[in-house]
Amino acid sequence: MNRFYIAIINPLDKYVNLIDPLQLHHLRDVLRIKPKEVVGLFDSLSNEYIALVAEVKEDLVKFEIKEKKLAQKSGVELTVACAIPKNVKMDDIVDKLTQIGVACIIPLETQRVVVKLDQAKKLEKQQRWEKISLSAIKQSQRNQFVEIKPVTKFKDLIFKLGEYDLKLIPTLADNRQTLKSIFNDLGQNIKSAIVLIGPEGDFTPEEVLLAKSAGFIPVDLGPGVLRVDTAAIAVASFIKLNEID
Repeated sequence: MNRFYIAIINPLDKYVNLIDPLQLHHLRDVLRIKPKEVVGLFDSLSNEYIALVAEVKEDLVKFEIKEKKLAQKSGVELTVACAIPKNVKMDDIVDKLTQIGVACIIPLETQRVVVKLDQAKKLEKQQRWEKISLSAIKQSQRNQFVEIKPVTKFKDLIFKLGEYDLKLIPTLADNRQTLKSIFNDLGQNIKSAIVLIGPEGDFTPEEVLLAKSAGFIPVDLGPGVLRVDTAAIAVASFIKLNEID
């Protein structure tokens, strides 16, 4: 079933309109969907809807809501704050993390990040990553909307963190624990988690110390040195595959 994203859908409404130009083009000109066809809708709260195409116009498509499936959150709500890499595309990291099922992605500027973006470029990149994530949600048949935060400096993130049951910082230095041991100890108590993924060359000792002072646990990802994208995907996959409802 073809699926479309509408940010806000009132569960009490019988009809809802799609006005996003890119999705309109895809629905009307690529898929050639006609009135009376059945499609899936989802919103920013991860609610799912079965809808009938009621009307197709040049500037909007009207849907009639036939069935509502409100979101039921379970497992670990995972945030990944990932340093912007040099040799691999952040595009691919966003795509893969979305497919895995993370709740939030924060592009991260650390001391050793080589890629430097001005304010205009940061906004442009964020909008691009939001589109990539939305496409991955549709492709993977997930219903969880992924929040893509603005590019954030390491210190700003550490000092503005919300509440998490688990905070992890994979690093090559310091006294580290394994993911397996952490989950064996905490298990069912983990409902929300944040993971910091460092750049090529790892976090600086000062950054690791700052993260530890904010409650982050240094994590060992094995004897090898993983690339940024591999580390992000490996940690997220482990957590999502081991989440306990």
